[in-house]
Amino acid sequence: MSADELRQARAYLLRVAEPPAPSLVAFVAAHGPVEAAGRVRRGDCPPEVLKATEARREYDLVAQDFARAAAADARLVVPEDDEWPAWPLLALDLAARRGVAEAVPPLALWVAGDAALGDAADRAVAVVGARAATEYGEHHAAEFAYGLASRRVPVFSGAAYGIDGAAHRGALAADGVTVAVLGCAVDAGYPAGHVGLLKRIVRSGGAVVSEYPPGTPPARHRFLVRNRLIAALTEGTLVVEAGRRSGARNTAGTAGALGKVVMALPGPVSSGMSVGCHDLIRDARATLVSTVDQVLETVGRFGAAEDVAARPKRPTDRLGPEALRAYEALAVRADRSDAEIAAESGIPLRRVRALLPALEIDGFAVRGEAGWRRRRDSA
Repeated sequence: MSADELRQARAYLLRVAEPPAPSLVAFVAAHGPVEAAGRVRRGDCPPEVLKATEARREYDLVAQDFARAAAADARLVVPEDDEWPAWPLLALDLAARRGVAEAVPPLALWVAGDAALGDAADRAVAVVGARAATEYGEHHAAEFAYGLASRRVPVFSGAAYGIDGAAHRGALAADGVTVAVLGCAVDAGYPAGHVGLLKRIVRSGGAVVSEYPPGTPPARHRFLVRNRLIAALTEGTLVVEAGRRSGARNTAGTAGALGKVVMALPGPVSSGMSVGCHDLIRDARATLVSTVDQVLETVGRFGAAEDVAARPKRPTDRLGPEALRAYEALAVRADRSDAEIAAESGIPLRRVRALLPALEIDGFAVRGEAGWRRRRDSA
């Protein structure tokens, strides 16, 4: 299997089912993208996969998708790439095991911009909020994003009007990295009033990201599906303003379900745009924050703010998503059998048996008398 075949297979699979497509994602994980794509084309797959793909499985627009992506200076990032954000997206796999319905990892991501997605997501904070934001909300969104970006913390948001746009602009003003995750294709030109902003994000060393193929228009359900990626790709989500019912609260709820940090900025008690934040804080679903230092302290993993840029990468950052899951299933002090590792990781046994020798060669696993264990110095 060549790298081109693998990439083309994932591009095809992204188009034939509307994300998050849990049955298709599980099918690909079990059989690999190339075999799965061939079987979907032939209709040789389980009923739930047939149902998810029957309307589009004949839409083999791979060549067109890559041509349109090239015209938009975008690329397809796949789980087999070094820049794939395997560690942040692992939260989706872990949450799925706990029964979180929306916790479905993407099959691949279309990315415009020079930012290495895995590096950006490794230490990022999402700043989200209402489209119909107040002056108070937009001011503080920009200030928080500026402060985070000044400390080399990438800022993720959804490129919508209001809080999202203010967050992206604040990060750009600090010459920092900001990433826009869209509920439409990277070449859709939406929202129209932010086309210039999206181009600035790309030119500044940030990225524009979508799991939707080139040409896919915006739709309400796609923004809700997109929100799980904003939550998963970041260490914590800060809600600056939100009504009682809003997409930002949806993102915060997903972040909480994924085990990520959720924060909220309090606002005037008379403001309808702060009701959602106050509800999150009152119900103990978000931590109240009012400064950038409090955001960094709450997220915790970054350590001291001044040390963020110098924080070394983990050796496991270069592992693919399945290899990382197999590694996490290993114990340090006890051997585990192939079957035990397969059960713990949720990876098919035949795939586990292929992954373990590779982990041994790369210095992550050790073969013992009764099975496999994690190397002590590999973390």
